[in-house]
Amino acid sequence: MQKTKAIILAGGSGSRLYPLTSIMSKQLQPVYDKPMIYYPLATLMLAGIQDILIITTPHDAPHFHQLLGDGTKWGITISYAEQSAPRGIAEAFVYGKEFIGTDQVCLILGDNLFYGKLDFLRQAIAHNQGATIFGYPVQDPERYGVVEFNADGSVISIEEKPSKPKSQYAIPGLYVFDNEVISIAEQLQPSPRGELEITDVQKVYLQKKRLKVEKMGRGIAWLDTGTPESLLEAGEFIHAIEKRQNLKIACLEEIALRMNFIDIQAYQSLLETLPNSPYREYCKRVLQEHLAP
Repeated sequence: MQKTKAIILAGGSGSRLYPLTSIMSKQLQPVYDKPMIYYPLATLMLAGIQDILIITTPHDAPHFHQLLGDGTKWGITISYAEQSAPRGIAEAFVYGKEFIGTDQVCLILGDNLFYGKLDFLRQAIAHNQGATIFGYPVQDPERYGVVEFNADGSVISIEEKPSKPKSQYAIPGLYVFDNEVISIAEQLQPSPRGELEITDVQKVYLQKKRLKVEKMGRGIAWLDTGTPESLLEAGEFIHAIEKRQNLKIACLEEIALRMNFIDIQAYQSLLETLPNSPYREYCKRVLQEHLAP
């Protein structure tokens, strides 16, 4: 299977969350008990990806460095690129050209959270033959990129924030592309918004008949945390699940251990670096369960 790298796009001004974002990046805001960036990072790790590039602003880069480092402690590699100004999601592939190299790439937006079994993503990564995106049924598709399907399930069209959506299926901020995405992004012309649009990339693959859309089924929750209301709802959702199941979502230490990115000795050493907190107590419980016969 071809190697897959990943990019987390964590730039932008986060103006819809002002004044929260006047000092700190949107992707560093808390979603219940963890920084927002933990959740997309957890999604990638659970999909088996260990080589990750975070694209952020020059102002916020030091804060991400301080929080995440180079990823070694979790058995992954985290690199960073600085984007002086947001010029569209598709620009991530231009910034990430050297990082991607000759591999395929999974792009996730830093304010998108996914909860549930990630088989849909693992399968997309394993079987991608061009571009794979996802369709998620929503009540307000006009806020998103929307995909229209034929009766046989094939894709007819993709529209960005249409006033009259042709389906209820929004496209979440999670995509898998083969290596051709670099040259496609480099040849894009800015939209009337002055941005390199991710939907324009998808349309190129659609024209080439190399675009696949997987519908996300029941049991998968997709949360977009770009507004104060959605940020609050995401925190309440995570809190409810964690309290009910007595398990943590997006605990990177636990994921690293369960994915065999680190061994038990490395996990124990990592545990010693955590301050006394409920988070550390949870990680200690994970260790005890892991060592139990």
